[in-house]
Amino acid sequence: MKIGIPKEIKNNENRVGMTPAGVAELVKHGHEVYVQHTAGIGSGFPDEDYVSAGAKILPTIEETYAIADMIVKVKEPIAPEYPLVKKGQLLFTYFHFASDRELTDAMIKSGGVCLAYETVQLADRSLPLLVPMSEVAGRMAAINGAYYLQKTKGGKGKLICGVPGVKPVKVLVLGGGIVGQAAARVAAGMEANVVIADISLPLLRKLSISMPPNVTTIYSSYHNIVQELKDVDIVIGSVLVPGDKAPHLINREMLKMMEPGTVLVDVAIDQGGCFETSHPTTHSEPTYEVDGILHYAVANIPGAVPNTSTIALTNATLRYALALADKGWQKACKDDAALAKGLNVVEGKVTFKAVADVYGLPYEPICL
Repeated sequence: MKIGIPKEIKNNENRVGMTPAGVAELVKHGHEVYVQHTAGIGSGFPDEDYVSAGAKILPTIEETYAIADMIVKVKEPIAPEYPLVKKGQLLFTYFHFASDRELTDAMIKSGGVCLAYETVQLADRSLPLLVPMSEVAGRMAAINGAYYLQKTKGGKGKLICGVPGVKPVKVLVLGGGIVGQAAARVAAGMEANVVIADISLPLLRKLSISMPPNVTTIYSSYHNIVQELKDVDIVIGSVLVPGDKAPHLINREMLKMMEPGTVLVDVAIDQGGCFETSHPTTHSEPTYEVDGILHYAVANIPGAVPNTSTIALTNATLRYALALADKGWQKACKDDAALAKGLNVVEGKVTFKAVADVYGLPYEPICL
């Protein structure tokens, strides 16, 4: 199979779809890999590393899309890429369709096969291709929350860990999944007082045992969240419904309950965000203020640490990329139910129910 790895063109997205080590494995399996010139440079992988791994370097993104049977990316295609997608071409990347109607319509029109990292799901309901970036995003959410709490950045002017005689800040984490756990551990490691809210009692029991002593848990309800907002300093939103839009757990009226300079970090922004007042931001302009509350809603948080992120992502995606290349997407998905759940749009049809429901589009389950 001919596999293309284009350079990411989303704002300040320095990750790349695959490391040279991953490329070497694909080549070892007899596949041809085409990497766009300087695609890996932002992650610390120069063209020479890809050539040594057996890849061929192409000068433009147009040529990379044109030659490939399968495109391996990090982020969803953006508008300049829409016309480059060919009918029947397999795109293996993050899509987050439920929060982007324009992208959904464009991929339906393209006739491509869109296999989304974020909806590949194992029998235990875990999301193996979302986990590595969730771990990075959760850790970065705590770090960024602490950074933007500085007065010069629009925050309250508090040091997350406090000092002797001055108490540390309070961090509320909404959602106890992979992102929430990563955020809570890093915030706790910085000596903040952390509260995790979730609706799963078994998970809360597990977290109450496994988390550091400066982390407490509460059941996630409107009343309980309101009580926590009165003296919170950082809120990290990390609620995920696989393939669907995130629920709004904090609405605009609730902003009035918080002190000015409180920092909201919305890690769920790829899925529409879990704060009503959230809208996607970029690494160039990461924050904005609503009613005195600072919002950080960068849609590609792990892109700020691309070397770590690219290696972690390739570690997770490689086995699936190999299966797709070795067998073709139809047989690979037939053989692996988890991979089949990644099929969101196939040759003009919406094959993932949550996406169809969000936009009122016909849902056509894929027959393999």
